[in-house]
Amino acid sequence: MKKVGFFRSIHLKFVLIYVLLILIAMQIIGVYFVSKVERQLVDNFSTSLQERIQLLAYSIEQEIKKPRDDTTPKLEEDIRTVLQDITMEDISEVRVIDNKSKVLGTSDPYNQARMVGKRTTELSIKRALVVGSPSEKIAIDPNTGYRMQLIVAPIKTNSQEIIGAIYLEASMEDVYGQMRQINSIFTTGTILALAVTAVLGILLAQTITRPMSDMRKQALEMARGNFSRKVNIYGNDEIGQLALSFNNLTKKLQEAQATTEGERRKLSSVLSHMTDGVIATDRKGRIILINEPALGMINVSRETVLQKPIVEVLGIDESHTFESLVSEQESIILDFSLEDKPLILRASNSIIQKETGFINGLITVLHDITEQEKIDHERREFVANVSHELRTPLTTMRSYLEALAEGAWKDKEIAPKFLDVTQTETERMIRLVNDLLQLSKMDSRDYRFNKTSVEFIEFFNKVIDRFELSKSQKVTFVRDLPNQEVFVSLDGDKITQVLDNIISNAMKYSPEGGTITFSVHIEETNQILVSISDQGVGIPKADLNKVFERFYRVDKARTRMLGGTGLGLAIAKEMINAHDGDIWASSQEGKGTKIFFTLPITQVEQEDEWS
Repeated sequence: MKKVGFFRSIHLKFVLIYVLLILIAMQIIGVYFVSKVERQLVDNFSTSLQERIQLLAYSIEQEIKKPRDDTTPKLEEDIRTVLQDITMEDISEVRVIDNKSKVLGTSDPYNQARMVGKRTTELSIKRALVVGSPSEKIAIDPNTGYRMQLIVAPIKTNSQEIIGAIYLEASMEDVYGQMRQINSIFTTGTILALAVTAVLGILLAQTITRPMSDMRKQALEMARGNFSRKVNIYGNDEIGQLALSFNNLTKKLQEAQATTEGERRKLSSVLSHMTDGVIATDRKGRIILINEPALGMINVSRETVLQKPIVEVLGIDESHTFESLVSEQESIILDFSLEDKPLILRASNSIIQKETGFINGLITVLHDITEQEKIDHERREFVANVSHELRTPLTTMRSYLEALAEGAWKDKEIAPKFLDVTQTETERMIRLVNDLLQLSKMDSRDYRFNKTSVEFIEFFNKVIDRFELSKSQKVTFVRDLPNQEVFVSLDGDKITQVLDNIISNAMKYSPEGGTITFSVHIEETNQILVSISDQGVGIPKADLNKVFERFYRVDKARTRMLGGTGLGLAIAKEMINAHDGDIWASSQEGKGTKIFFTLPITQVEQEDEWS
C-alpha cells in the first residue's frame, strides 16, 4: 500500500482543524471586540468634544451679550482671547460665527486674516444657524490624510435664540492610533494562541493518530497474511476499545484463515486424488478451477484453459450454450476418442447458487465411462451373437422336425438323414450352452481353480497322444519338447480344455497331409512358452488381434460348418490369464497359424534343477 504523504495525513488535518477553530474563534472575538472598542473610543472622543463645545458656547454667549462701547475691546478681540485658551491637542481649529454667518474668530492664526470678518459659505453652518440643530461628520484631511471630525453646534441663549454657531475640526488620529495598538496587541495574542494551539493540537493529534497509524500497519500486515502482530492499546477510551476490537478481529481472522486454509487443502487434496475430473466456472461460464484428472481426460494444460468458456474447452456442439448447461439436469456424453485410444466421458453438471437464487457458476464432473461403454457394447454384441448362434440351429431343427412330422419319417432314406442333422444341431447347441456356462463361471468372482504342481511335459504328451490316437484325418503331429521335467502350478481340467480348443482348431483348419507342431521352451523369465502351429489357411492380419474375442470368427460360414461356436479361444484366454500367463497368435495367410501361451514355472521345478 502506498505511504500517506504528510500533507494528506490525518495528523496534519487534526492540527489544521484545531488551529482553524482557534483562528476563527479569535477572529470573531477580535472583530466584535475591536468594533466595540472603536465605537467606544469614538463616542468618548465625540463626548469630550461636545463638552468642550458647550463650555466654549457659554463663554462666547457671554462675550456676545456683553455691552460694548468705545473704551471696551471689540468682540473679535474678546473671542480671539477665548479661543486662545483652548488647549486640547486634538482640536485643529475652532471658528466662531455670528447669526449673520460672519466669522468672528478662529483658533488658527494662519486663517485670522483670511477668514475673520468674512461670511462663511459652509452649508452645515448655515443649517445650524437656521434650524438650530448640531451636526457631526468625519472627513479626510487632504493635506495629511488624517481622519477629522467636523462638529457644528449652534449658540443659543436661555430663550433659545440662535445668536451664532461654533465650527470645530478635531483630528481622530489618536483614537485610531490607539485602535492600531489594540489590533497589534490582539494580533500578537492571536499568534501566540495559534502557536500554543498548534503545539497542543500536535500532542492531541498524536494521541489519536498513533493508535490509528498502528492499526494501519496492522492492517497491512494482515493483508500480507501476518496475524501474529498486535495493536498497542494506549488507553481505555473509544480508540483503545477500537484497538482492542481490532486485536480481537485479527484473532478471529487468523482462526478463520486457518479454517479456510484447512478446508482449501482438504478440497485440493480431494480434487487431486479424485479419479473423476472436476471443472468449476464463474457465472459467465469461464473456467476458474480444473483438477489434474480433468486435464488428463481432455488432454490440455491448465494455463491454456483457465478463463476460457467451458463449452469451448469441452468441445460441446453449438446447440449447447452455457445457459443451456445450467438449465439442463441430464448429463452429456462427450467423445474424446483418438484413433488408437478410445475415450468416452459423461459430463454431469451442478449449478452453484446463492440463497437468493443468483447463479454464481457451474460445477462439471467428468466420469470416464469408456470401459462401461465398451462393456455395454460387448454385452449388446454378446446377446446378439448368442441369439444368432441359437437361432440358426433351432431354425434348422424346426424345419427338419416339421418335415418329419409331415410324414418324412416314413421315408427310410430321408428320415435317418433328418434325424442325424437334428442330432448334430442339438449337440452344437449343447456345446454352445456349455461354453457360455463356462464363460459365465469364469466371469463370476466366486470361481475357483484347483491348482496343483504338475510336470507339464508329461501332461502335454498325454493330451497330444489322445488327439493322435483319435484323429481321423491325415495330419502329422511333430513334438518339439525338452527332455527335462518342468513343473507348473495349474488346474489340469482347465489347461486340458485350453489345449483341446487350440488342438481342435489346428486339426479343423489343417489340410490333408498337413503338419501340426507342438513345442515347449523354457524362458529366462522363469516361465514356459508353449506353441501349437498348423499349416492351415491362416488368419488375416487385420483379424489376428480379434480371434480371442467372444463369438469372433474369421470365416463364419466355414466355422459353423465345422461345428465351432466362436468361444474356444475366448475361453482359452480367460483360463490362461487366470493362471498368470499370456496367450497370443501369429499367422500368415495360406501358410498357417501359430498359437502361443505362457505359464509360470513353480519353485518345485527350480529346486529339482538346482539339486
